[in-house]
Amino acid sequence: MRQQSILTYAITAACTTAATAFIAPSSSTSPTSTLVDIRLKVHGKSRTSLFMAGDETTEKAAPMVTGAELEAMLQEWDTPLVVDAYATWCGPCLLMAPEFESAAQQLRGKVRFVKMDTDLEPQMAGRLGIMGLPTLLFLDKNDDVEAVEEGKAPVAVLKERIEGALRKDSIVALCDYHFFGGPMPEKLF
Repeated sequence: MRQQSILTYAITAACTTAATAFIAPSSSTSPTSTLVDIRLKVHGKSRTSLFMAGDETTEKAAPMVTGAELEAMLQEWDTPLVVDAYATWCGPCLLMAPEFESAAQQLRGKVRFVKMDTDLEPQMAGRLGIMGLPTLLFLDKNDDVEAVEEGKAPVAVLKERIEGALRKDSIVALCDYHFFGGPMPEKLF
């Protein structure tokens, strides 16, 4: 409750005198993070923004990476990789964030999960062809070792690209299909 009061004060102080704001924590998120809904009324028009607020000291199963860190991950392979390309202003990205983290926790040690903010890493987002948000990239090691060693093929292979928010079960099912020989998911939600 104290965090909510401080956040309400900070938002209200940042708004002009013609604007008002209120915060509504979601009950569907984990105890360590809160999906915060901010509704601003500026000059008679309503604006809504969502973001995650929470305990930043806990280690995430799906950490944030820079473009350079992602480039290094794409060169060294020990486990498959799922990249969540997102933006802080994207509502579906923010709604999928706890689902992505939960999938990362479930598959910890089997699959690497990382998040990349496309606004902070526009060059890498361009190289990856990110056109819509959120975009999930399912990447695995190239099995053609000879071509990789000769420099004729990339180290990483894109197994699937999905634009749009997914729930945890769909993310886990896609990982099972692409990385562990599981059945192809019939429905994604």
